[in-house]
Amino acid sequence: MKQILVLLFLVPCTLASVFSQNRAKTEDDYYRVITIPVPENIQLEIGGMAVLPDGRLAASTRRGEIWMISNPYTAGNGKPEFRRFAHGLHEPLGLLYRGDDFLAAQRGEVTRLADTNADGEADLYESFAKWPLSGDYHQYAQGPVRLPNGEMIIALNADSTGNSGSLGKWRGWMLKLDDKGNLVPWATGLRSPAGMGSYRGDIFYTENRGEWVASGRLTHLEKGDFAGHPAGLQWSGAPGSPIRLKPEDIPGSGEPMHNVARSIPELKLPAIWFPHTLMGISLSDLKEDLTAGAFGPFEGQLFVGDRGYSNIMRADPEKVNGKWQGACFGFRQGLASGVFRMDWGLDGSMFVGQTSRGWSAKGTAPFALQRLVWTGVIPFEMKHLRAKSDGFEIIFTLPIDPESARKAESWKVSSFTYKYHREYGSPVINNEAIPVKGITVSDDSLSVRIVIDRARLKAGYIHEIKAEGILSAAGLPLLHPEGYYTLNEIPDTESADPALLTEFAGSQAPSPQVVASPAGAAIAAKRVTVEPYGWNRGPDRVITIGTRPGLQFDISEIRVRAGSKIQLTFNNNDDMQHNFVITQPGAANAVGEAALALGLKGSEKHYIPDMKEILFHSNLLQPESSETIYFTAPSKPGTYQYVCTFPGHHALMQGRLVVIK
Repeated sequence: MKQILVLLFLVPCTLASVFSQNRAKTEDDYYRVITIPVPENIQLEIGGMAVLPDGRLAASTRRGEIWMISNPYTAGNGKPEFRRFAHGLHEPLGLLYRGDDFLAAQRGEVTRLADTNADGEADLYESFAKWPLSGDYHQYAQGPVRLPNGEMIIALNADSTGNSGSLGKWRGWMLKLDDKGNLVPWATGLRSPAGMGSYRGDIFYTENRGEWVASGRLTHLEKGDFAGHPAGLQWSGAPGSPIRLKPEDIPGSGEPMHNVARSIPELKLPAIWFPHTLMGISLSDLKEDLTAGAFGPFEGQLFVGDRGYSNIMRADPEKVNGKWQGACFGFRQGLASGVFRMDWGLDGSMFVGQTSRGWSAKGTAPFALQRLVWTGVIPFEMKHLRAKSDGFEIIFTLPIDPESARKAESWKVSSFTYKYHREYGSPVINNEAIPVKGITVSDDSLSVRIVIDRARLKAGYIHEIKAEGILSAAGLPLLHPEGYYTLNEIPDTESADPALLTEFAGSQAPSPQVVASPAGAAIAAKRVTVEPYGWNRGPDRVITIGTRPGLQFDISEIRVRAGSKIQLTFNNNDDMQHNFVITQPGAANAVGEAALALGLKGSEKHYIPDMKEILFHSNLLQPESSETIYFTAPSKPGTYQYVCTFPGHHALMQGRLVVIK
């Protein structure tokens, strides 16, 4: 109650500050970030969190400790107090409080911990459930998570070996766990399941981009489902397995996942794709908003964290023809480190546990514990995005200005999908702009129907809805004007009333085409992969550069003579995609931001923007691949830069090219 009073006391001041300033509104005006101070001697790399009924917050860390944090609601109410409850665990990435004990998933087991003598520290460490452990670095274990029916679930990452294997039994699986420690296989096809939980009584999990995984995604798992990564199918013949598919049953043709699922009924399509680099790059936890409005106008929706982008997104699922699908939107950026765990405080605020060691993130802090607190001001957002038989319906958080909605230029719609194949990630494919025929605005100005030709709605595709021209009745632009709807099923709904339709006569989207341009030719000339004619004596210098874990090149500085002929081989020995781009002095960050802004065109351009600041570059390389480029070093001495421009990498993955006389 005390924390609620503090929050209410802060709201009038926040309201006054928001509406008294004639400026564009930002996320800070609606959701404040409060950083909880952590003592200098504690490395709080959070892997799991649990809010206790007495107001304390329990946090497990990747260093193998569990900390009890008293007074974590720091808003002019004193500093929090930290007390170590347990230590010596093996990277626990989950924490479940059960009243008189905790369950934590270590790499090789779920451990039960309890304080039996009431001295504030665990004196009982008991193995609750076990599985084999090979020692592969990617053998993370997530959970346990309690379901509404009382059951628990855990998830085991696939190994990093080769194209992600399964060196130990049930790696790449989700399993149910009962109160006696018995494990029951539930579903497989998982690669790196950082988040899982329940939504409307169904089980969902978040998946990270990688081999066989084109982009981050949210998937509904029923018993016997195959989520797409074949490593776990190695155990499909084991006792208790609810699935009989074998790894060799999965084609690597590169067809869209929706097409492949027609011949493999067990293949479960994602409910919601989170387009890579447009939403996030490495999904983490998921939490349903059950705060009864204490966290704002999104009750009943899902919040999904992203470690690489240090942000939190919003997901709005709906069931159509018995199958889950829906939309995702931006929500809150600018967290201090990699967002990994989220949990609801007793006052309806959100605790956000963060870590980035080895998993580099846009937020530069190595770890952080923060709270998101709603200021009481409703942001102007697309609240719901719903599929219709002739397009989509958007429901807003605030009444719109109807005139802005009736302008054809206010709307842009496109569709695209990805390849389903054994390679790491996928470029955007079959990207198509879709003409909007017209719109209808509801009488209360809270919703809009976007009408398009039914033939342009594509099952299995992601549909991007951009509403950058829409204003609220008060003249505010949308805080996040893009939504991405994953359309698995086209609903059979009534068409929009023609009598209410504002038609966009002649509004036709251009057909996709490839146009050779001088700018494009200039970019291509900056990538030379064959030794140039005239280098009769070969290169003056041969250089090989690779990668290190944590978004790093393995060489931080290269020194060359001005005008020298260089042969440079870039080895991508990492487990994610990278490129190698040489820029003018001081231009690496600007080039990286421009690569991010390429949007849906980024992957086909290898995230190389058309900029004079770029001197030379490789293509975007798959893991365990290489490319050799040839160039003549700049004639002007100075400190140039090299950078990986894959979105989310440029802030950390940089080096210096020092040109000397």
